[in-house]
Amino acid sequence: MSTEKNMIRRGFLSQAIVGLGLLSLGGCSKIAATSWGRSILHSVEALTRRAQRLFFSRSALAPEFAESDLSPVFKANGTQSPDDAHFQALAANNFVDYRLEIDGLVERPAKLSLPELRALPAREQITRHDCVEGWSCIGKWKGVKLGALLDSAGLKRNARYVVFHCFDVLEKSPDGTGIYYESIDLVDAFHPQTILAYEMNGVTLPLAHGAPLRLRLERQLGYKMAKYIRRIEVVESFAGFGRGNGGFWEDRGYEWYAGI
Repeated sequence: MSTEKNMIRRGFLSQAIVGLGLLSLGGCSKIAATSWGRSILHSVEALTRRAQRLFFSRSALAPEFAESDLSPVFKANGTQSPDDAHFQALAANNFVDYRLEIDGLVERPAKLSLPELRALPAREQITRHDCVEGWSCIGKWKGVKLGALLDSAGLKRNARYVVFHCFDVLEKSPDGTGIYYESIDLVDAFHPQTILAYEMNGVTLPLAHGAPLRLRLERQLGYKMAKYIRRIEVVESFAGFGRGNGGFWEDRGYEWYAGI
């Protein structure tokens, strides 16, 4: 990469860091709720997306680390165990009856058990989790590549996004917008480090960290990495989900693209 491109890239990322710093001051939701905050965040999103897509290969990897770099304690953020009767029943039986549903714009919808997922080729990676709140931890993850699952399901021609439906209900709302969901595009879905993790630091994924399956999306901030995944739906648009912004936190002011 040329020196000029490196300078431009650093300029984009520096502006993104400034925006994220503003986001973390006084709480994410307070800033996201203001018109000037939304304007800043929208600019940051556009900058980081352009920077990653223009100056990095689509398959460029996020930094990976050694076992000696693992954080002594990996913070469990957000929900520790979903308050959902079906989920609690599955967890009580060690997820024996769990099935990951893959449907939407696919040729071959599927329902896969954890043993079936574990039988597929796996990827291990030691990466840094960066939270929008300002903290980071390094952990070791093992899981199946999302791209491999999508290839097996066979995407239809109008497929554009992947929506993750989760067991988590963060808000009791009559319109159903309190159910946790998240979405990514196909570029990130097929990135080699995008996996559905079922192990963390060499053991079965702990409940507090998203068991039985959580998304690892290593080139974006932590709030994009959905936990407690129950269903993957391939869609042409995410406008019809929640409040139409692509995710639970995005519906509350966060940016849909959280590249780092």
